[in-house]
Amino acid sequence: MLEPPPKHSLNSPAKIKAIALAFDPGQDVMPRVVASGKGAIAEQILRLAFNNGVRVRQDETLTEMLSLVDIEHEIPIAAMVAVAEILSYVYRENGKIKLLRETQAAQRKNREAP
Repeated sequence: MLEPPPKHSLNSPAKIKAIALAFDPGQDVMPRVVASGKGAIAEQILRLAFNNGVRVRQDETLTEMLSLVDIEHEIPIAAMVAVAEILSYVYRENGKIKLLRETQAAQRKNREAP
């Protein structure tokens, strides 16, 4: 997982790339690209992700492949294994976070009970 990009890096000459995916199991057959960019646009995508608690993973090969996909189009089958691994990780981590929050809420409730 990545750390948020430094605030000063917008002026950096390095050209980073970022791709954002969305997947709604109730509507989508495959994940789709919802944002893509390089340089300052990529840093904005990353900042939005970090600010909203979205998990981010660095994978240059996958980024190159997905950067060729048009916005709102499904990812290619060739990328599905890598994306499935990422989604599996995200769902596991989100489940852990939900369980942790529920446990903390129950503990607070028990402390407040007479």
